[in-house]
Amino acid sequence: MKVHHLNCGTCCPMGGHLFDGYSTGISAHLVCHCLLIETENGLVLVDTGYGTRDIARQSDRLSKFFLALNRPQLRTEETAIAQVRRLGFDPNDVRHIVVTHLDFDHAGGIEDFPRARVHVTAREKEVADERNGGTFVSRKRYRPQQWDDAANWSLYPLGGGEPWFGFDAVRDLQGLPPEILLVPLAGHTWGHAGIAIREDDGRWLFYAGDAYFQNGEVRGDRRTCPPGLRAYQRLMQVDAKARMTNQHRLRALVQEQGNALRIFCAHDLTEFEHLSAGNDGVERPSIIASGLR
Repeated sequence: MKVHHLNCGTCCPMGGHLFDGYSTGISAHLVCHCLLIETENGLVLVDTGYGTRDIARQSDRLSKFFLALNRPQLRTEETAIAQVRRLGFDPNDVRHIVVTHLDFDHAGGIEDFPRARVHVTAREKEVADERNGGTFVSRKRYRPQQWDDAANWSLYPLGGGEPWFGFDAVRDLQGLPPEILLVPLAGHTWGHAGIAIREDDGRWLFYAGDAYFQNGEVRGDRRTCPPGLRAYQRLMQVDAKARMTNQHRLRALVQEQGNALRIFCAHDLTEFEHLSAGNDGVERPSIIASGLR
């Protein structure tokens, strides 16, 4: 399998390095890190970022609160479908979409691939459809209009999976190769999951989604996180204990199994630029250097 790393949505919240830990101006820079996987059974997209309909109908598809808070750039060239075409593929060959969770910045491109089967935990789909929880954030984070035209769903239970590095993992995802696993990581949302991909050399890529937001939370001698990003994670969490328990488990996984896997999250720019460098022969300028604000 070949894995392409895509940024499907640059966001520039105010706060600079106090928010992301690396920006030098007043704006921070976050990505929506997605994956395109070439398999023998067609293309698999892991998360979708923002989609073409989000760009065309921002006020209908996205919350004004999160548009103002996250300041997404919403550039057509950053949509998954545009990048699939730029890599020389037919979007109709995207047969599967595996979603860590259904937040607005992860699910916006689902309807750009109407032939694809969407894989997600059953709990995430249930809560997202109901916009459950009764809180302001729960009503704004989930935008059912982003996926209400999607017809093909495969839903998976949170519990009862097989062991994977100490985590429960859902294997045998419908129609997907056995090298792709769904790993429940609740806390950020009730049905949040990570995606593990076994590479040809036997190592694992582990996409942790929003289980953490900044590489300092799982790497280094001590856990670090910029104050703005720490506050944002607390705003979005549904279960603080579960989120922090899973984050500590991920940190231990990096320390104990660092040679066996590469772990990364959805929004850390430095992780994205490291993993995407030369992954498909396309040279990408630094997002910060590009002048996006």
